[in-house]
Amino acid sequence: MLFNSTDFAIFLPIVFILYWFVTYKHLTIQNILLVIASYIFYGLWDWRFLSLILFSTLIDFFIGVALSKEENKNKRKLLLWISIVVNLGFLGFFKYYNFFVDNFIAAFSLFGTTFNATSLNIILPVGISFYTFQTLSYTIDVYRKNLTPTKDFISFAAFVSFFPQLVAGPIERATNLLPQFYKKRHFEYHKAIDGSRQILWGLFKKIVIADNCAIYANDIFNNYETYSGSTLLLGAFFFTFQIYGDFSGYSDIAIGTSRLFGFTLKKNFAFPYFSRNIAEFWRRWHISLSTWFRDYVYIPLGGSRGGVWSKIRNTFVIFLVSGFWHGANWTFIAWGFINACYFLPLLVLKRNRKYTDVVAQNKILPNGKEMLHIVTTFFLTVITWVFFRAKTIKDAVAYLEEIFSKSLFTIPTIITTTLLLKIIVVIIFMSIEWLQRNKEHALQFSTAPKRRVWRWCFFFIVIYAIIVFGAKPQEFIYFQF
Repeated sequence: MLFNSTDFAIFLPIVFILYWFVTYKHLTIQNILLVIASYIFYGLWDWRFLSLILFSTLIDFFIGVALSKEENKNKRKLLLWISIVVNLGFLGFFKYYNFFVDNFIAAFSLFGTTFNATSLNIILPVGISFYTFQTLSYTIDVYRKNLTPTKDFISFAAFVSFFPQLVAGPIERATNLLPQFYKKRHFEYHKAIDGSRQILWGLFKKIVIADNCAIYANDIFNNYETYSGSTLLLGAFFFTFQIYGDFSGYSDIAIGTSRLFGFTLKKNFAFPYFSRNIAEFWRRWHISLSTWFRDYVYIPLGGSRGGVWSKIRNTFVIFLVSGFWHGANWTFIAWGFINACYFLPLLVLKRNRKYTDVVAQNKILPNGKEMLHIVTTFFLTVITWVFFRAKTIKDAVAYLEEIFSKSLFTIPTIITTTLLLKIIVVIIFMSIEWLQRNKEHALQFSTAPKRRVWRWCFFFIVIYAIIVFGAKPQEFIYFQF
């Protein structure tokens, strides 16, 4: 079920009414309702894969219970590894089986040996990368004794399958989300209103920005051989805003929907395209994944505690694994490798924690130095998105070669009035995000009564834009991951 579909527009109010007006007196029944609603939400895509979610839920729940009773260090490690192997085993089979088989065959062919192996027609379960990491966070934190294992199976099942963030995050930690299922929730009007505004902005990002940028990005990337460098650069820009509007839009809708039900999810995007270097960008982009890898991979490897070479190794490991998490394609690994190369000088020079505040705090515009840093970081990011979007590394290299050729200085061949209008819409969108960069989301306005008319005028403009620019609902990009 898509957030931007009629099905969800019907589904959400029904669950909301049942949740607050029918089951509100009984916490357990509320949680059961959320489990049922989440399974319906996911099952409408493909009910067969509900068994995977249920199996992961059962495995990690009972391993958590076993860990609570076990003090022997070796046995505790064994239980942890059972959880890791089972969860990553499912993820590896469904997401990476054909990748490894195809590359294994290709490796043998380099030596003139023909090796026969069967590729499978495997359907990738939507959201498997997200809920796998979510359940693993529970087992690891219980193993580390950072979290008391739960004996409430319903609450745990609701935590694993919570429908707002089930298929594309944010990847919630058990330490943050699970305890919220234990406590009685009370409807808070101001939180519900703020959540509704965040949902509205998420829909704007997805429908108005991402889906419209996708029209041009898809055409240009799919036919890049026929376009000039200037047009390819324009296509890279369109994809840059498409993926941001698409993914951060999903996160906004997920976080806003959760607030309607009395839950608080962690922020997943913090206006990343206003970053002043790549390190700041990665603190602001897909925050839940970046911090997951930091806490469960980077720090256990030694983090930044060792010597220079240890830091370099750990940095490349974290970025390469992050790239591979996104998909079974060498383009994602190249994307991770390039980002690691960007990050490395900042780490070595100890400048990776230089920018932790909001850019141009309390100012309307950044100064010249800040603007230069923002623009430079943005263009470096655009280059990496070419690898992320391209079908093969060869395509990505050819795409960039044409961008940096003489044809870059020609007029793009796809310029139309409609395209110019959509570019203006993107500029307005980024201007609004800039003005709201110190907020949780762009529609988090002051509630002062004297500004009520202006707020409602702006909300109606956003709704009107969604209606005008909206077309057939498109899947979110991160469903494939």
